[in-house]
Amino acid sequence: MPTQASFKRTTLRPTRGWVGLDLAELWSFRDLLIVLASRDLKLRYKQTLLGVLWVLLQPLLAAGILSFVFGVIADMKRSTDLPYPAICFAGMLAWNVFGSTLLKTSMCMVGNAALVSKVYFPRIILPFSTVGATMLDLAVSVVPMTAVMLVFNIGLRSPSLLLPVWLILLLMMSLGLGLAAAALTVSYRDVQHVLPIIVPFFMYASPVGYLALTVPASYRHVYFLVNPIASLIEGFRWSMIGTAPPPTWAVVYSAIIAVTLLILGAAVFRRMERRFADVI
Repeated sequence: MPTQASFKRTTLRPTRGWVGLDLAELWSFRDLLIVLASRDLKLRYKQTLLGVLWVLLQPLLAAGILSFVFGVIADMKRSTDLPYPAICFAGMLAWNVFGSTLLKTSMCMVGNAALVSKVYFPRIILPFSTVGATMLDLAVSVVPMTAVMLVFNIGLRSPSLLLPVWLILLLMMSLGLGLAAAALTVSYRDVQHVLPIIVPFFMYASPVGYLALTVPASYRHVYFLVNPIASLIEGFRWSMIGTAPPPTWAVVYSAIIAVTLLILGAAVFRRMERRFADVI
């Protein structure tokens, strides 16, 4: 029989102040992170008729609508020689990484209320487990994007090597906002009603269906300052299909904002997590 000395004893105490991440503890729960991410992937399209085809249809339909509204009705296609459907599709891929991660992360605590209230584990694992579904959606959406690029004879070039950089910065920014939103949603359920309204409106304020160079030059500097995600979307599209690159200063600014948001979001989450089990 196992002796008392063979068991590892862990004493749980409430955190104090603005505590940082315990990376050692997160690493010890890495198996749980994989299980939660796999569960989200399996359940996402369970009992749906089209299944994973929704991943293909959503960006295709959205890009088609944006291409018609901005390219045909607003006639913004005159600002570039590149095919407008490819511009909108590339913009949608970048936006979906940000918007999808933010919305999923914000709801992860309320959606797992029973698990949070009964079992101990680092709560921050739940927000990070949502990234797997986002990246799978991106991987599937790359298939029709590749087909669009082949149809319009758009080839990959050296800037394509920077695609992982744009994805990491987009994930950092969305996770930072999502961590804060997830913590606030536990105590204030208004957040879960407000975010699905704000995020789509914010999409139209970002260069998804149009290029940032169509913004008047006198306002462009302010545009990149007010909307730090704009340069990341422009950078992703530049690496993907060869549009104009974003200003270097704007990319540096967005990178600083992304890192800052991730740190602040994690701090807010850790500061409030001591109350999750009682309030949720």
